Amino acid sequence: MAQKKQSIIEQYKQHLLFEKALSTNTLDAYIRDVEKLIAYLNKEGIDPLVAELSHLESFLAHLHDEKISARSQARILSGIRSFYRFLVLEDYITADPTLLLESPKIGMKLPEVLSLEEIDMLIEAIDLSKHEGQRNRAIIETLYSCGLRVSEACNLKLSDLYLKEGFIKVEGKGSKQRLVPISERAIAEIMDYLVDRAEIDIKPGDEDYLFVSAHLRKRMSRITMFHIIKELAEQVGLKKTISPHTLRHSFATHLLEGGANLRVIQSMLGHEDIGTTEIYTHIDVHRLRSEIIEHHPRNRRKAKY
Repeated sequence: MAQKKQSIIEQYKQHLLFEKALSTNTLDAYIRDVEKLIAYLNKEGIDPLVAELSHLESFLAHLHDEKISARSQARILSGIRSFYRFLVLEDYITADPTLLLESPKIGMKLPEVLSLEEIDMLIEAIDLSKHEGQRNRAIIETLYSCGLRVSEACNLKLSDLYLKEGFIKVEGKGSKQRLVPISERAIAEIMDYLVDRAEIDIKPGDEDYLFVSAHLRKRMSRITMFHIIKELAEQVGLKKTISPHTLRHSFATHLLEGGANLRVIQSMLGHEDIGTTEIYTHIDVHRLRSEIIEHHPRNRRKAKY
């Protein structure tokens, strides 16, 4: 029986890989979610193929008891729903037990956003006397200028650059490609970096990747980009918790504040659903409220004498 379950998971993995065209990270997360559910059901003596709504509700309650956040529960539930849709599609089961399963309520968490001055502080703090200095400047400017996900920046290739035309080609989630305008400043930083990059003997197979590690002689990892930005933030004394994704949020927020259309921002970010992009309207409203609270005479606290 265990062998049969493993076979189903392998089939599900192939389904995600070839029919859904999910990224490697998303695919791995979905498989982990299913394995987490199956491990729980096995302990309870329940076959996943005959699991009912009540069993899945108990699984969610178990996640809650394990102190897993509502947001993470919702993500796991998304993977479970996908799995059961697959089981129905492949005739392993006749009814989907997740149809009436309620998602945990998630409060809207507004992402951190950097001001233009704070972004400039990060860039100016980079030591250009170090061999990785110009590369790091190019990374931060590209992340901010183009609103890239960190994985998109890691996978950006020389053959994706159309710098004379002012565009780069980005491969996003599900291998979907989009053209994104790139700023003159980001182009200048990349051109300066390419001089240093030309001196690196890059390992075969990674020659086309734009951002590479001089020490490892291969394309940069997501973790390395996280560390670069975290260390710079500590160096300049930023109290905000930031990551490469913070630069993406800042890019979108600054576009919206500058009057850009939400559909344009959606296209630039590579969001499939406009609802994902709409969080930036909430940020704008949140900031507007903060400004009113701070500056409106009815809200200001009376000075103490």
